Amino acid sequence: MRIVSVDPIYLKMPSITTAADGTQDTLLVRIRTDEGIEGWGECDASPLVSLSVYCCPMSHGNIINIRESLIGERIDGPEDVRRLRARVLRQGLDIQQIHHAYSGADIAAWDVVGKKLARPVYQLIGGAKQYPKLPYASVLFGNSPQETIQVARGLKERGFGAMKFGWGPLGSKDAAFDEALVRSAREGIGNEAELMIDAGVCWGNDVEKVLERAKTFAKYRVTWLEEPLHPDAIGRYGELARRRPAVPIAAGENCGTARTAEDYLENGGLSFIQIDAGRIGGITPARITCEQAQKRGVTYVNHTFKSRLSLAAALHVFADAEKFKYLEYPAAGSRLAFDLVKGLERDAKGMVSLPEKPGLGVEVNIDVVREFMVPVRVELSGLTVFESERL
Repeated sequence: MRIVSVDPIYLKMPSITTAADGTQDTLLVRIRTDEGIEGWGECDASPLVSLSVYCCPMSHGNIINIRESLIGERIDGPEDVRRLRARVLRQGLDIQQIHHAYSGADIAAWDVVGKKLARPVYQLIGGAKQYPKLPYASVLFGNSPQETIQVARGLKERGFGAMKFGWGPLGSKDAAFDEALVRSAREGIGNEAELMIDAGVCWGNDVEKVLERAKTFAKYRVTWLEEPLHPDAIGRYGELARRRPAVPIAAGENCGTARTAEDYLENGGLSFIQIDAGRIGGITPARITCEQAQKRGVTYVNHTFKSRLSLAAALHVFADAEKFKYLEYPAAGSRLAFDLVKGLERDAKGMVSLPEKPGLGVEVNIDVVREFMVPVRVELSGLTVFESERL
């Protein structure tokens, strides 16, 4: 079968705030074929920047947009998905956002092929069996320790066995305030649940401060301290690892290519590498990183703070990897994110598994897409270069 359309679709909430909440807007990608099969993917990036990579006019042979590279191409099996990725990256060699933007199309392509072959994506990229994952509720810190403890108690009441608090005011004041936030999170979730802390790059390149905070946070039995340094400070992460911080370190969510992720694995000294399939280029490169992490003894974890569509894509990457047990599971965010796709709920044991259905195994609610869709038209000298598909 052949690809007949590639549709980037911009969705957003009516109002956007400065909160570190990636669910306020998004870019979906829909791929349709001449056999009537359609697949869906989602990018975790600035939506209009990514959309431009799908429609920018050709500058020369190394700047050809994603839609031009894909429309008319055959897509019948896994090797076609990999071939098409290579084609897009080669023809968009000088488009600096190409890997990031292609995430949505790669995910959608796997969804198409899974539906064509009547198999879940995880079986097409890995093993025949999936293993349930422990979802950790992923939320932002409250604006104060008092707000944080209330958020934590609410998550405990919802029955989560692991919870992660991040960003918000962490790192904005002094060490005592940071400790109060973490202490409140631990107090609110109780002694049994696992606690993860996401520093949200708040200490920049300051390895000493990270070591100090890790020592302080260790008393609260923290599973990991996430992204304490800037994303490009991979050498500093290596230094941090050599100095043996008091809690394990996690990072990698900002990896925009598989090579960057490999750099983290080779030089960052991480205990956990966190990869976002909506940022790194899709399921294909995320799986490459997952396999590399397995070989190096680093625990692979998804990064997901979008809709359940992104969550499904993320889970397919490592569903068959038994020893990788943690699943970032957004527990707060906009109605757009929670209503776009349903499913992937926790089972009676509090675990999450993929539905044994073809492709990604989840269905996009087209009514929600229509509700939040923002039409886009790009003109150049009066000529329409791109106009959103009517849904």
